[in-house]
Amino acid sequence: MDRFSAEERRLLRCLRTPDAVQHFLNELQYNTEPPPGRATLRSFRGVLRAGCVHCMEAALFAAVALEAHGYPPLVLSFESIDQLDHVLFVYREAGGWGSVARSRDLGLHGRRPVFRTARHLALSYVDPYVDFTGRITGYAVVDLRQLGNYDWRLSERNVWKVERLLLDYPHKPIRSSDRRIDRLRKAYFAFRLKYPDRKPVDYRGREHWTELPREFR
Repeated sequence: MDRFSAEERRLLRCLRTPDAVQHFLNELQYNTEPPPGRATLRSFRGVLRAGCVHCMEAALFAAVALEAHGYPPLVLSFESIDQLDHVLFVYREAGGWGSVARSRDLGLHGRRPVFRTARHLALSYVDPYVDFTGRITGYAVVDLRQLGNYDWRLSERNVWKVERLLLDYPHKPIRSSDRRIDRLRKAYFAFRLKYPDRKPVDYRGREHWTELPREFR
C-alpha cells in the first residue's frame, strides 16, 4: 500500500467488495476512446485521474482495488468473431465465480458469484454478446501477476503490455449452436429496428446480473 497516494488509500478502504467496486465503476463515464482522442489503456491511477473507463480499464481497476483486500488479480478475456473482445475482473466467493465489468452493452456487466466454474460464468455472456456482429468464440482466465514487475497497477502511462498478454494467451473454445446464434441475432436486429436508441434487456439468467449503470436502468 506504500505506493498508493493518501487519496487512493481512502478510496480503497471504501472499495472492499466486488459490489462496491461495480457501483463505483458504474458511476464513471464510459471511455469511448477515439474519436476524438487516442486509444487508452489506463491503470487504476489513470482511471481515477481521467474519470472515465472502458472494459479493460475497468477490469484492471477492479483487480487493483480488490487485490488490496485479498482477491487475486484475475481477469477473464473473451474472443469474438468480430475481433471486438471483452475483458472483466473475475473472483471466487463462497465457492462461486462472479465478475465486475463495464461495457457499452448492458448484458456484459458484472455477475453475482453464483457460477460453479469460470466456464459457467463465461457461458452466461454468450447470449447478450450477440449483436449485429458479435459472437463469443473463446475465453481465458489470466492472472495478471504473470506480468511480474511490470507496473500495470499504478503506471501513469498506458499499460499496453496487459493487452498483449491477453491477446497472446491461449483461449479455451466456446462452441455455440449456429441456429441459436442466428435466432438471437434476428431478435437483436428486430429489437433495434423497433427501438433504435435502446438495446434488448430480456436475457436468460438476468437475475444473476449485478447492478447496472444508470443509463441502462
